[in-house]
Amino acid sequence: MPVRNQGNDPSTEIPAAGEAAKGRCPSAGMFGGLSGKLLWLTVVFIMLAEILIFFPSVASMRLRWLQERLNTAAAAAIVIDGLQPIELPRALQKETLEATGTKAIVLRKDGTSRLLATTDMPTSVDESYDLTDVPPATAIRDALDTLIFGGGRMIRVYGPVGDTKVGVEVVMKDRPLRTAMFAYSRNVLLLSVLISLFTATLIFFAINRLLIGPIRRLTGSMQQFSSDPENPAHVYIGDGGRDELAVAGRNLTSMQMELQKTLKQQKNLAALGLAVSKINHDMRNILASAQLMSDRLVDVDDPMVKSFAPKLLRTIDRAVGYTTEVLSYGKASESAPRRRHVRLLELTQDVRDMLAIDPQSGIEFIEQFAADLEVDADGEQLFRVIHNLTRNALQALTAPGEGGPGAVRRITVSAQRVGSVVSITVDDTGPGMPLKARQNLFAAFRGSARSGGTGLGLTIARELVLAHGGTIALVEKPTVGTQFRIEIPDRPVSLDDYRNRTHSEN
Repeated sequence: MPVRNQGNDPSTEIPAAGEAAKGRCPSAGMFGGLSGKLLWLTVVFIMLAEILIFFPSVASMRLRWLQERLNTAAAAAIVIDGLQPIELPRALQKETLEATGTKAIVLRKDGTSRLLATTDMPTSVDESYDLTDVPPATAIRDALDTLIFGGGRMIRVYGPVGDTKVGVEVVMKDRPLRTAMFAYSRNVLLLSVLISLFTATLIFFAINRLLIGPIRRLTGSMQQFSSDPENPAHVYIGDGGRDELAVAGRNLTSMQMELQKTLKQQKNLAALGLAVSKINHDMRNILASAQLMSDRLVDVDDPMVKSFAPKLLRTIDRAVGYTTEVLSYGKASESAPRRRHVRLLELTQDVRDMLAIDPQSGIEFIEQFAADLEVDADGEQLFRVIHNLTRNALQALTAPGEGGPGAVRRITVSAQRVGSVVSITVDDTGPGMPLKARQNLFAAFRGSARSGGTGLGLTIARELVLAHGGTIALVEKPTVGTQFRIEIPDRPVSLDDYRNRTHSEN
């Protein structure tokens, strides 16, 4: 049944996935689908090919028919010529002409022409054809002319007798020729239809077995999967072939399995988001109470309390800010950076205090940059980026089995300014990132370097750096450990701001 849209327009209804799939791919039957179209296209293409073959074929048939009439008349002419000087009786001439289907027979010999037999001699001839050497184009033209305009014309046909120099000429009507050509055309048409249907049927069953069947399996799997994508039974199971359809089937299987994993992750994310939103509400109240109580520490007259109280207050303030924006990742958006010039030394000192590295752990936290180095960035967001990277480094250095006797365990934050870009490097001497984490770097829930991690820290750090117009990347290093480089450019100054600043200074 349709699903109600949860957006701004509650009156809009969205069809369910199964209904949409059925509407997009209705069953067309065997002859109404792709295979049926291929069948009819095959018939049409074969008929077109037969038409192209028909013209030279009917022209050749016409020439053979005329040559046969000419040969028959030549045989009769040689017999009559052998009876010289006896003249053939009129009745016998008529029978000879009727037998050859002609009106007159003329023998050309030794440069002279002799009329051997004639009856009802026409006064004029409509067309004359020389069969000595007929070009293909001329033969096709004459054949079409006979088919279209013939039937009532008197024609004269002449040509040699075999390989001799004797020639024969006959005068005849073209109606029998046209009738024979139509009969031949009809036979060619019937034969062409039979050949095209037979060939199309073979192609139809071959294509239906080799192509249409696998394609129907693919489309059927897509419809089933779209109706219930979380059901593992709806994943397409392909064969082990090597053709394009088999490759497409394997890719479809891989895509459906990846989509199921993604849907499962999204489902877990939705449940996690609901739980986090509930926890977030209670956590904000708890932190607000802690903030009120910590404010009273400022009034305590104790040097140690006075030194730790501001740091504790800043930490609680950050926690309150984090709870306010805790759902920003689930909404796929971070607040726009509120950029200003931040002194990097103070920021990294806050990061070091937040990490609370145990002095007995033997882990060094080193800052290698000028004390007056400033970064044009949102201080809180840059703090989150560096804190995420250094916290990952600290977890790698304190992991069980790491840092044996004499091992150097160090986290180094170095930075330098080159022109308008500040490059910040976070380096550690830990075991380095595993291959799986490198392949899924900055991918949420897949790019974690430790068991049980989510990989959200690197994902959020990348989003925050990109929001500043900068870059973050994992740097290959010759020694063990992990090194990330962050590059943040300064904001470009508009011409109006520059002029206003210059004017105020003057």
